Amino acid sequence: MDVTDLRVAIFSGNYNYVRDGANQALNRLADYLLRKGAAVRVYSPTVKEPAFEAKGDLVHIPSVPIPGRSEYKFGFAIPPRVRRDIAAYRPNIFHVASPEILGHRAVSLARKWDLPVVASVHTRFETYPRYYGMAFLEPVVLAILRRFYRRCDAIFAPSDSMAQLLRDQRMNYDVGIWTRGIDREIFHPDRRNMAWRRDLGIADDVPVIGFVGRLVMEKGLDVFSDTIDRLARRQVPHKVLVVGEGPARDWFEKRLPNAVFAGFQEGADLGRAIASMDMLFNPSVTETFGNVTLEAMAASLPVVAASATGSQSLVEDGVTGRLIRPGACDRFCDALAFYCRDRAAREAAGSAGCEAAQRFGWDEVNQELVDSYLRIVRQHGEGGRQPRASPVP
Repeated sequence: MDVTDLRVAIFSGNYNYVRDGANQALNRLADYLLRKGAAVRVYSPTVKEPAFEAKGDLVHIPSVPIPGRSEYKFGFAIPPRVRRDIAAYRPNIFHVASPEILGHRAVSLARKWDLPVVASVHTRFETYPRYYGMAFLEPVVLAILRRFYRRCDAIFAPSDSMAQLLRDQRMNYDVGIWTRGIDREIFHPDRRNMAWRRDLGIADDVPVIGFVGRLVMEKGLDVFSDTIDRLARRQVPHKVLVVGEGPARDWFEKRLPNAVFAGFQEGADLGRAIASMDMLFNPSVTETFGNVTLEAMAASLPVVAASATGSQSLVEDGVTGRLIRPGACDRFCDALAFYCRDRAAREAAGSAGCEAAQRFGWDEVNQELVDSYLRIVRQHGEGGRQPRASPVP
């Protein structure tokens, strides 16, 4: 069996209607599979005006808006018409991208039809309750995730640190790596544009601290703004540049009255915005990889990040940036102040990061996942099954 024999069915709660790192990775995977001669069919909620064009055939799944986050939807069933479509497509492997209701239904269907099913892990969902005052729910969420992932033939994490966490959490006995790639033509130090910065009112000699991502509380906006407040009280010269949009923008703007908000950027514009910063500050602990961290490194920026899954596999502490205990605003402030005051240090860390980012290419990382698909299909056909999990932790 080779890649041209693969018939992959991808199930995603958000394939292209809101742009994020996870669905862009899935679209790049679908594009790579199609270029290699495999068949791909995607099952996901859809909208009339998606954020970007989908790669591969996209089949609509019924969905409802998520309460409080209506821009996102979750599929609640695989109706008969979709089951007939899947049956007619004749997939030989399912890939489930999210542990929501649609994902559970897809895993159940794969088990019923005796097809191999894998899951990719894109977000640390168990950490989300703490940002909405419901941290007591984390053990419940972990138990639900464990039940979901253990029903899969294999699961794939985007970083070594996340893979080890999944093993420690006993999520599955077969934990692989599907890391993320970088578009080196877009994210490159040559994209730096001082004229663009000046148009935003940023002086050439002021070090710029960047935030890039959706403006939602689970990205650590509270830690970011508290740290910047400490930096201002220390009278460290700096300017904050925020790139992104989201429901928490008004709150974030009030917490950062002196920051420049550049709004949503994509493609070459995003590459220009990141390269025009002087350092990236990423206090989030919810990412399993952290695409923006890699993009900043490729643009020769030092990265100050929370010592959490994802960042731990990308940032080398003291070499390409700093890894700080999550929530430690004073230590985050120390690291940012150091890079703001020492241009040579931030240039050295940026150069080291740019060199480290060179090993991440999309085709290379996607081929590793394709190789795993082929292994899992073969093992499933030979009757390979994971052993039953012990009821004792």
